[in-house]
Amino acid sequence: MDCKQFFEHIKGKKIAMCGIGVSNTPLILDFLSKGARVFACDKRSRELIGEMADKLEAAGAELRLGDDYLKNLEVDIIFRTPGMSFNLPELESARKRGIAVTSEMEVFFDLCPATIFAVTGSDGKTTTTTLIAKMLEAEGKKVFVGGNIGKPLLPEIENITADDFVVVELSSFQLISMRKSPDIAVVTNVAPNHLDVHKDMDEYVEAKKNVLLHQNAFSRTVLNVDNDITKDFRRYVRGQSLSFSMEGPIKNGAWLDSDGTLHMAYRGIDVPVLHRDDITILGDHNVANYLAAIAAVWGYVGTDTINKVAKEFAGVEHRIEFVKEINGVKYFNDSIASSPTRTIAGLKAFNQKVMLIAGGYDKHIPFEPLAPYLVKKVKKLYLCGHTAEKIEKTLTEYEGYNGSPEIIRVEDLEAAVLAAHKDAVKGDIVTLSPACASFDAFPNFVARGNYFKELVNKL
Repeated sequence: MDCKQFFEHIKGKKIAMCGIGVSNTPLILDFLSKGARVFACDKRSRELIGEMADKLEAAGAELRLGDDYLKNLEVDIIFRTPGMSFNLPELESARKRGIAVTSEMEVFFDLCPATIFAVTGSDGKTTTTTLIAKMLEAEGKKVFVGGNIGKPLLPEIENITADDFVVVELSSFQLISMRKSPDIAVVTNVAPNHLDVHKDMDEYVEAKKNVLLHQNAFSRTVLNVDNDITKDFRRYVRGQSLSFSMEGPIKNGAWLDSDGTLHMAYRGIDVPVLHRDDITILGDHNVANYLAAIAAVWGYVGTDTINKVAKEFAGVEHRIEFVKEINGVKYFNDSIASSPTRTIAGLKAFNQKVMLIAGGYDKHIPFEPLAPYLVKKVKKLYLCGHTAEKIEKTLTEYEGYNGSPEIIRVEDLEAAVLAAHKDAVKGDIVTLSPACASFDAFPNFVARGNYFKELVNKL
């Protein structure tokens, strides 16, 4: 079925869009314009949704709001939002009643005529997705970017041709129900994450694996061989298998040598691509992101283009983002660091001890791996949020802790910024790198990062 046939098929159909947010709102409007009868469903009240509820009603959508928004949905198709569990009892019941349960990304993959690059992983997927897109664009190709990175792509489907390229970031929530994989799949790494939503770590890993399980012999898969879980994924690869490694030479893929040069080994030829000093963004984890992107685009993009992007790309917002220097103290926003592994990567990016602001919503990820890095890389630790006590306990019980870093408990992010500002001296670095999600105080990491920048800019 192509997109023209699909939109003919949904004319007059009753479609429930579950979740009135970034992913589904453009879809609701698009499907209404195509003649579908759309039910906009959301657990929130009309007051919390605000003006968007009026806008959707004015466009012709029927609202289903409140705690019972999923009960007794008598429709033809249900689109679940990415953050909604695939295994909800209401969705299971709907499937048993013959209702199709799908998602924007699943339908997009079925209809898309273009070459699709897809990136998943616990850390680094947004930067890697952005790098791949920037490299393809710099090579002169027409590129569409979306998925978990914030923009739904199905409303764009009629503008996408077979000559174009699509680069998507995919979360475990999107992948868990996918039954089609991309032309080029990239897995940056897999570490414990989202265990507050997934049944267990096994379910999380199986979801990630879906990015490559449904590929064919003409596909490409790029895997991190420094990560035990993603290295094990190689036995499921059906097409071309490429790897990337920070730890030394590999035969097929991108690797970093001891002098800091990034290489690409491909079909028996090893090509030095660029030196890590030419990469503008900070940190070993970003060198790894470049290796993943180079392996993904090899053959589509030239080395001159890769070098150009490395020198010009200043990074994605909220990822070790430089905010401001005040009296010789530099402030960085790493709000994306919503897990211990991300915070570890952020700490390793600096060549000195930092003043760290951490804590937030509990995703039930163990903090023990973070403790040695707090001792080694942190001068003072400012803790707030629901997990403050848990992080403090983990650090104080760590055998290598001898009272440094000093732990300062504060009420909230504003108090943390003010305390760090008061304590910092010329030459210090203050970084927000929470190791936790933001949901105890903010709707998402973007809101948290923007508030941090606002606080810093007021100092």
